[in-house]
Amino acid sequence: MGSLSSSADVGRLAREIRTGDRSMLSRAITLIESKRADHRRSAVALTQALLGDTGKAVRVGITGAPGVGKSTTIDALGTMLTGGGRKVAVLAVDPSSRRTGGSILADKTRMAHLANDTNAFIRPSPASGTLGGVAAKTRETMLLCEAAGYDVVLVETVGVGQSENAVSDMTDFFLVLMLPGAGDELQGLKKGVVELADMIAINKADGDNVIRAKSAAAEYRAALHILTPRSPNWLPPVVTYSALTGDGIAALWAEVLEHREKLTASGELAARRGEQQVKWMWEMLEERLFAPLRSDRTFKAALPRLEADVAAGRLAPGAAVEEIAAMLGK
Repeated sequence: MGSLSSSADVGRLAREIRTGDRSMLSRAITLIESKRADHRRSAVALTQALLGDTGKAVRVGITGAPGVGKSTTIDALGTMLTGGGRKVAVLAVDPSSRRTGGSILADKTRMAHLANDTNAFIRPSPASGTLGGVAAKTRETMLLCEAAGYDVVLVETVGVGQSENAVSDMTDFFLVLMLPGAGDELQGLKKGVVELADMIAINKADGDNVIRAKSAAAEYRAALHILTPRSPNWLPPVVTYSALTGDGIAALWAEVLEHREKLTASGELAARRGEQQVKWMWEMLEERLFAPLRSDRTFKAALPRLEADVAAGRLAPGAAVEEIAAMLGK
């Protein structure tokens, strides 16, 4: 990747990112994702240098079960936005991903229109790692994209488990995509995900599905009414749309902008972002402190035994922690 050992090198890279140079942006993201200590120091200097150029974008997190049409939705929404003069960055959070040329190619083919759009930038998830590590790299990448002039950042969660929380914690608006036929889906709906939602959008509301989509929307609205809204300034709407035909995409985006307007006016957006920044700091510190645990061979060899002993009640959790700390010399 080349050396970025001096502050002059970092300063030059920062200047080139501000001009919107895509190749320099890609190079900077590779630097952010590197595990080398010297690269990490340069990455910290770079994000600090660019901090004043960040924070102006609309940050939208997008989740949904497999088959819901996330990629088609992002492609349709992103293409509409670039057509209206926006610059769109698409990032992914997938703690299980093993990034290869193949997965980059897969990301591009999933979003065929955006992949060939000069006003769009698609970046797959960082190479596989812990959720905390992947989320931290994605957050830093988001800041670089904003500094490069991307005024909409769409963050897609493609992993499972806690990745929805991670994406919600780095965005302003969390969009949950659903399919028509709410009956079954409503039963298996993860309450935690719905509580994070700033909007539920039901895809595939086209052809014979329109009536089913409207019926599903009514059921989701009823479900949302029994939950306490995430924000005192916003009641999450339920909309229907079709990523295939584009119907409802503009209305979906209008809700995102209205949410931004309301939360900005109340001061909640600034407060939420401030809280996110502090939370990011603690998560990155935790990730940094835990990194030796994951790479220490002695610890990795002892961990299964310690976990088994704690689970079986042979060893108190506190005693196990003392043993681990002794291994690490803490």
